[in-house]
Amino acid sequence: MKIHKQSFFLRLIAVLLVGLLAGCGGQTGHKTNSGTESNSSPKTRIYHSENGDIEVPAKPKRIAVLAATYAGNLLKLGITPIAVNEWPKGNKFYEGKLDDVEVITTDSLEKLLALEPDLIITYSNDKNIKKYSEIAPTVSFTYDKYNYLEQHIEIGKLVGKEKEARAWVEEWQMKAKAAKKKVQEVIGEDASATVFETFGKDLYVYGKNWGRGTEVIYQALGLKAPKKVEQDVFGPGYKAISAEVIPQYAGDYIFVGEGAETTDNSFMETDVWKGIPAVQKNNVIPFDSKSFYFNDPISLEKEMEFIVNALTKGK
Repeated sequence: MKIHKQSFFLRLIAVLLVGLLAGCGGQTGHKTNSGTESNSSPKTRIYHSENGDIEVPAKPKRIAVLAATYAGNLLKLGITPIAVNEWPKGNKFYEGKLDDVEVITTDSLEKLLALEPDLIITYSNDKNIKKYSEIAPTVSFTYDKYNYLEQHIEIGKLVGKEKEARAWVEEWQMKAKAAKKKVQEVIGEDASATVFETFGKDLYVYGKNWGRGTEVIYQALGLKAPKKVEQDVFGPGYKAISAEVIPQYAGDYIFVGEGAETTDNSFMETDVWKGIPAVQKNNVIPFDSKSFYFNDPISLEKEMEFIVNALTKGK
């Protein structure tokens, strides 16, 4: 009888021990899984750049933008860069958003190194790309590879905010549709426009995707380009011309850049200029070159407002 009792108790203890060990093992496994899950977010990811795959921070926080453009794309996505080159500082549309941001020039790499960026964005023709890459992951863009909407989405992909970038594009397209209708009701569907700007002694006419409000004028609002502009300029993006041939490129409305240190609009004092129908009809619209240079979302929204008001004011 005692033997049976001892056997029973031994079996009972064995069962309890197995259950206890199983429970401990389950708890240990749970803790391990929980720890793994909490630390599962990757710190880096692969961005498929035009020059190949680059490992970049999953959520970059210290971005240096050394291309003249793109700073406004980041600002619209809720990211203030830690450094820019000198061009964005002159854009009035940013309304002081870059006041405390450092300026990096081509000869201030030591300053860039001291800022400890975790991502650098520049143009594909930047001669310092290799040096930048020794400081932080560097992604370069060819300026005219994407249109202005594609560019914003691409930057969104790079910084982990593609969803936000696409949301802005959708919103912009809706606003553009309404603005186009408003403008066409005033100036008609066949009105043409031209964008001129001087740089030093050279006079340029611009295409449909080269800043200076061209994305708004030709793409968003759908104004037509004079045949000569479409033939000669839409391909390369811009073209240097002499003042004598301005009438060949002039549309019903003429936008002229002004205000930059390099601007020389003396051509507007010539008889050739004064004889252009758009000039005689007072359809010349000056714009701020320093701000209209850009085609990021913040600049585009301000440009749209300015251009629509200029085309419909008093009409």
